[in-house]
Amino acid sequence: MFSTTEGWPMRRVAVALLVSLLVAVAWRPAGAAEKRISIGVTETMDTFNPYADSVSLMYSVWCQVLGCLGTYDFDKGQHVGLVLERWEVKDPNNWLFHVRKGLKFHNGTPVTAHDIVHSLGRTRKDPYSKQTQNVAAVAGEKALNDYTVQVTTKIPTAPLLDYLFDRIIVTSKELYDKYGAEIADRQYPFGAGPYKFRELIPGQRLVIGKDRSHPMWKQYPQAPDEIVFRIMREPEQRVTALLNNEIQIAQFVPPHLRERVERSANHKVQKFHTAEIMFLAMQPKVKPWDNKLVRQAVAYAIDRDTIIKTLLRGEASRLDGPIGEGQYGYDPKLQPKYSYNPEKARELLKQAGYPNGVDVELQTPVGRYTLDKQVTEAMIPMLNAVGFRAKLLTPDWATLWANVQLGKVPFYYMGRGGVVDPSAALAQYFETGGSPRIGFSNPKVDELLKAERQTFDPAKRKKILGEAMSLITEEAPAHFLWRHQLLFGLAKNVDYRPLPSERIFGWNMKIK
Repeated sequence: MFSTTEGWPMRRVAVALLVSLLVAVAWRPAGAAEKRISIGVTETMDTFNPYADSVSLMYSVWCQVLGCLGTYDFDKGQHVGLVLERWEVKDPNNWLFHVRKGLKFHNGTPVTAHDIVHSLGRTRKDPYSKQTQNVAAVAGEKALNDYTVQVTTKIPTAPLLDYLFDRIIVTSKELYDKYGAEIADRQYPFGAGPYKFRELIPGQRLVIGKDRSHPMWKQYPQAPDEIVFRIMREPEQRVTALLNNEIQIAQFVPPHLRERVERSANHKVQKFHTAEIMFLAMQPKVKPWDNKLVRQAVAYAIDRDTIIKTLLRGEASRLDGPIGEGQYGYDPKLQPKYSYNPEKARELLKQAGYPNGVDVELQTPVGRYTLDKQVTEAMIPMLNAVGFRAKLLTPDWATLWANVQLGKVPFYYMGRGGVVDPSAALAQYFETGGSPRIGFSNPKVDELLKAERQTFDPAKRKKILGEAMSLITEEAPAHFLWRHQLLFGLAKNVDYRPLPSERIFGWNMKIK
């Protein structure tokens, strides 16, 4: 079904589906057989509106189809432009973005600075936008000419590119002005990316195909002609589909199924360390999570090392703060550190005024992350052993994710992906007004996060980031758990190295 937040009647849904299918047929190239890769994925694909969701998969898709400003190149260790050719800091509050000349939308019209201004504005003002946090630092934007955009920040913002690159989706101002958002998004999804939109069946699959005229393919001719993203949330389903050659890439193979893939002569496992941080979120506006001692009791109650060693079979690295090794600003000496200490957890609950325990409900996705249900099932007896009366709830992913974004889930297990520089993630989850997902508010944390964004000197900025992360860890609105060492299952004839950001880009793939 289409996203219920958009309120489409069923008749209009049927029309939209028919249009998408007709467009898909119209855009399929004739001639030689296409090189196709099908991928079993776990995230949502529910809407034609590129601003109406905020998950890694859809940022990847829309970046490849509609276009995005740029992305982070992990090999080069720096940001690289896509729609943008270059950028510069004019002064601490003003950045100049230079649009790549000659780049065109799929309908042949040029991409200009006016489209970038439009896209920044729509990210902020679209009534269904789930991405307003990406432009929270931006005071305004204007086109200085057809190929130069001036972005003015509210305060000096050193990590601005982390907020905007591969998170600001570029859509056509001309199509929006002519047709309005609903019709432009569904019937005229003409982008500036190297792939074209072909088909979306919400909740099931999404298909994109090469725009053969795009200049990127001169550099990456080996990329697949068509990519099919299929929602498969059950790990067994993904692995079975891979081994049956129904898909060529299986996302997030759990450790206990790794050997099944490796035993196949026609398949292989690709391992990588993700930049996604896994955590337990506790909303301070809801009892008993309004008491810091209760939140800290959770941190001492969870035996992370045992979960990593047994359930995850060592395929994860423990976090003793918001970030880990290799992420910007990481400090192994960060304090405090929460060791497994059930006695201390019991004492903290008593000090918090719960000598007889307290009822809590932990919500978890099922199949969205590696062994998410299993690891949270393991946490329940750990919580109960220290005085919590914990119950595990397993709503479907679409419902849970929608409620988390609305701030309606007091206690949940989740991850935040793409954390290379932690600034944007920290602001999103722990700065007052950042988002309702946790609803945490602390004036000192706000002050530190504001200060780190204004600091362009790397050493000074890392020091301030460390102070902010130390205070967040102590206040414990989230208990940071681990980063997964993720496993992807691949067909032997597919070369693909997953990115730590978990962005899935076709230009990184090759069919041999």
